[in-house]
Amino acid sequence: QVQVVESGGGLVQPGGSLRLSCAASGSIFSLYAMGWHRQAPGKQRELVAAVTSGGSANYADSVKGRFTISRDNAKNTVYLQMNSLKPEDTAVYYCNARHVVHTTRSYWGQGTQVTVSS
Repeated sequence: QVQVVESGGGLVQPGGSLRLSCAASGSIFSLYAMGWHRQAPGKQRELVAAVTSGGSANYADSVKGRFTISRDNAKNTVYLQMNSLKPEDTAVYYCNARHVVHTTRSYWGQGTQVTVSS
């Protein structure tokens, strides 16, 4: 069992920045691919960014060039640096940990609210 806890959300003006953190515990962090997803009101949850156990990252087209995902295996933590934020980035952001071999072992955090508004 893996516990995943997000932090760092809040209210920011358009054009501003936030950094989200996701701390994982309960298993070997390096065996998990990590991802950030978001869900806006009335919309489906979508993948924002993901990073493999080896550090390779991929991004949704809507955030490329603005968001950066990174992981620190020594701290069992994954980050999402969000720059040039737009109102349409407003959503609850969820962290996900998925085992690289046993992919049904997938764990979610409780989410953190990000609101981009003037």
